[in-house]
Amino acid sequence: MAPQHQTGSYLIRGASILGGPAEDLLIRDGVIAARGTDLASDDASDGATVIDAHGLVALPGMVDIHTHLREPGREDAETVETGTRAAALGGYTAVHAMANSNPVADTAGVVEQVFSLGRTAGWADVRPVGAVTVGLAGEQLAELGAMADSRARVRVFSDDGICVSDPVLMRRALEYVKAFDGVVAQHAQEPRLTAGAQMNEGAVSAVLGLAGWPAVAEESIIARDVLLAQHVGSRLHVCHVSTAGSVEIIRWAKSRGINVTAEVTPHHLWLTDELVRSYDPVYKVNPPLRTEEDVQALRAALADGTIDVIGTDHAPHPSEHKECEWAQAAMGMTGLETALSVVQHTMIETGLMDWADFARVTSTTPAAIGRVEDQGRPLEAGEPANVILVDAAARWSVDPSKMATMGRNSPFAGRELPGKVMATFLHGHPTVLDGALNTPFRWDAADTAGRP
Repeated sequence: MAPQHQTGSYLIRGASILGGPAEDLLIRDGVIAARGTDLASDDASDGATVIDAHGLVALPGMVDIHTHLREPGREDAETVETGTRAAALGGYTAVHAMANSNPVADTAGVVEQVFSLGRTAGWADVRPVGAVTVGLAGEQLAELGAMADSRARVRVFSDDGICVSDPVLMRRALEYVKAFDGVVAQHAQEPRLTAGAQMNEGAVSAVLGLAGWPAVAEESIIARDVLLAQHVGSRLHVCHVSTAGSVEIIRWAKSRGINVTAEVTPHHLWLTDELVRSYDPVYKVNPPLRTEEDVQALRAALADGTIDVIGTDHAPHPSEHKECEWAQAAMGMTGLETALSVVQHTMIETGLMDWADFARVTSTTPAAIGRVEDQGRPLEAGEPANVILVDAAARWSVDPSKMATMGRNSPFAGRELPGKVMATFLHGHPTVLDGALNTPFRWDAADTAGRP
């Protein structure tokens, strides 16, 4: 689905491409027209707006495989407009919008509405995720084929927030999506093992007297589902992996050639259940924050490729749903505007990954999983100009009140983080310049309506 590009030429001078040597990028009519040194002296760059990127890292635009934009029906928490503004500021040029809206995105009509809202907003490409089951109720399959054939071209299906716990229904879903190269993204949580759970089951939950969410509740579903995926010969994606045991199961599955991919959230790469001792509901999330041992296992798995991608699980909530007693608080954290910085802190500054690895787990691979053809592409001549420029040396303090997202439930509030997105180019148009929102990309009327 090719956009109708806005005219405009931009010469990015002296950027470190994927953390490597400094080069220039010339962007024209939505594509990278040239890459090389001293393009400023080339006649082809005449008339281009010059952006001095010396000291900045150029990366492909980030792709989030797991975002909650809340619209339609939950606009008190987030809208497609506010969520994609946050995405652009965080370096994302595409996001996958989860299905747990109201009404649920379980029909072609709802996914097309979300798709069109993303086109109208113009801050990031919005790819709707279709529900696996009608109403997320886990009783019958949703209109998978109709959503796949719709203008939104849905390829990722998930009841995220609710596990598809019925093995027969999960098998049928895996079989169905094969027909259009889709993938089922599973929220791995055995419901009977987690009834009433408030946090990770372990030493801290025992001290606090809070009902625990055991690691085996995640691991048992992953084990079942990778075997189902192998039996059916279909694609499985595991949402927000959180335990060391889950890592080992996924590693085993991949060693057997099973077509499984997995994501980890930025917050699970850093935060632990020790923070729950504060009883601050900002740390209440599903799956819960785990132990330091789990954190280290997740980092190692992301570095070695066992875990394929970063998924923010951006989950904004109205303040009244988080600023309350722990037991009554909603589960979830915001993440779009902090993800890059948290991954830089936990993976790059620790030496576990470099910027080329970062591009793989935040752009190239998530685009491939979601079958988003014009995202996650190399920064080479002829490729779509979805590009971000990052000041890796910058430091900034997280203030949720200054974020573009409507959610104020950031677990990193008050922390100083590294790295700042200075520019975001969506289809060759700068949606972010000098670290601030610029103007949205504008599709033509047909594309705004969702023309394939």
